[in-house]
Amino acid sequence: MTEPTDRQAVKPGEWRLETDADSVQRDLSRLVLTLIELIRQLVERQCVRRMDRGELSGEQLEAVGLTLMRLEEAMTELCERFGLTPADLNLDLGPLGTLLPED
Repeated sequence: MTEPTDRQAVKPGEWRLETDADSVQRDLSRLVLTLIELIRQLVERQCVRRMDRGELSGEQLEAVGLTLMRLEEAMTELCERFGLTPADLNLDLGPLGTLLPED
């Protein structure tokens, strides 16, 4: 963000955000894919917990495994389409560390 100059019609105390369309699209794509990846990892961990407890039948295990593999493949394709790597999706939260666990 930049401070407004005298010639810009901005009220006192307001900030003007300078952006470009490519940057906004890339950052929005990164945010959406990060959220999808976070949810995918949470679902995967929940499935592993349920499997370890014996709560899933063989048919359910097969369906869950296939679904998770397809979702991971789709995420890889989407990252490639938007020019992102899996590391790009792991947002740095400052003192809290990174959003996604590092495998």
